[in-house]
Amino acid sequence: MPTLEPKIPGVSLNYVVPTPEAELLTGVPVFFGLTTLKTDINEAKRLTLATHFQQYFEQTTGYLADAIAGFFENGGRLCYVIALADNTLDALQAGLEASEILENVDLVCVPDIMLNSDGEVIKMQQTILEHCERMGDRFAILDALNSGDLIVLNQQRLKLASRNGALYAPWLKVENRSVDIPPCGHIAGIYASCDRAVGVHGAPANIPLAGVLDISFSLTATEQEQLNPIASGGVNCIRSFPARGMRVWGVRTLSPILEWQYVNVRRLFLTFGRWANRNLANTVFEPNTFPLWVRLQRELSVYCESLWRQGALQGGLPQEAFYVKCDAETNPPENREIGQVVAEVGLAPTIPGEFIQLLLVQSSTGISVV
Repeated sequence: MPTLEPKIPGVSLNYVVPTPEAELLTGVPVFFGLTTLKTDINEAKRLTLATHFQQYFEQTTGYLADAIAGFFENGGRLCYVIALADNTLDALQAGLEASEILENVDLVCVPDIMLNSDGEVIKMQQTILEHCERMGDRFAILDALNSGDLIVLNQQRLKLASRNGALYAPWLKVENRSVDIPPCGHIAGIYASCDRAVGVHGAPANIPLAGVLDISFSLTATEQEQLNPIASGGVNCIRSFPARGMRVWGVRTLSPILEWQYVNVRRLFLTFGRWANRNLANTVFEPNTFPLWVRLQRELSVYCESLWRQGALQGGLPQEAFYVKCDAETNPPENREIGQVVAEVGLAPTIPGEFIQLLLVQSSTGISVV
């Protein structure tokens, strides 16, 4: 709006329309699979409709197209697809490396590795979890082996200990497919729709799956309990309930650490780190002095209070839900000499009922969450 010209000496007003900040997207997966682009350029493709897959990619005999269709059918709105040259560990590692430039991605799905032998599947899933851990802002949705044998499923679970991934069983029966398909795409859609309806702090569980005719095998409550022992990572089961349909009936990560055993809690902290990297990046290289500490404490406190108001944190008052500390105690001379700024943040997520502490460390390479 133009500046108002004053008719008499005095104060003039400038009306400035603020530029809105870019939205921090969540529930955005990157799918890897056996397909090829119809163009010669092998790059990540952005899909906002299921039909975009047929538009950009050649038809595939694996599970990739089914996973993407399941994602959109269950509420997903945006995903990325990276074609793998073949179904080997080397090709997967190359694809994961190529995906690192995708800023919006916070989920990883790789359905076509399930075409391999059980040993190869587990080795590739370990690589995916290592990638998510190294990136520090991604969560893997992994497919369990298509076996109703609890020994097989428990062996897979124990080999995939990680706070940044979850394992889902059984596989799904869908229309126009004579074979069962892995559930990761449908589950990613549930994550995305739950994020929009509630937020990343909402548990993506007790939600019916769309586009599913049946499951490949049934698990009882007792069997599910055996797959989810206390103080250990778990297997999230898809269960069929009379008059309620097939629902995601679990929200456990693969972590043996109690604080990180819930998918929604872990994703809340991953999203916190993504927010910090995006919104505090302009503080990098500023003098590591009191004014910077005050600024970081203020901005972090404002964001934490917004999480509390959304219902992501428990507590009747903000001080019961979180704390932020950035001062001379968290930044002693030895830290300042190596160019690090440390802010200590404690959040009390709605599950479990306790504070979980993390540190934000700023250095010349950016902001990391420990």
